[in-house]
Amino acid sequence: MKVNFKTLGLCIAAGALLAACSEPPEIAAKAAKRPDVAPYMGANNGFMTKNWTPGNQASWTESTDKRTQGQNEYSRIK
Repeated sequence: MKVNFKTLGLCIAAGALLAACSEPPEIAAKAAKRPDVAPYMGANNGFMTKNWTPGNQASWTESTDKRTQGQNEYSRIK
């Protein structure tokens, strides 16, 4: 029985490509969204904005507005 290495190589390559298609979907994005907690409740850790306290909706709104204005190109070039 003679083995055709070209056909064998193509079969291995096709198998590797098909195996990559069967990866399970990532569930980290689903775990990050928690509908039972409001966004302004936040976490009390070192990654917070300076003027924001968890649970205070007014300070959260103010800090997000300030951050988005810092990303606005029109207001940055004035």
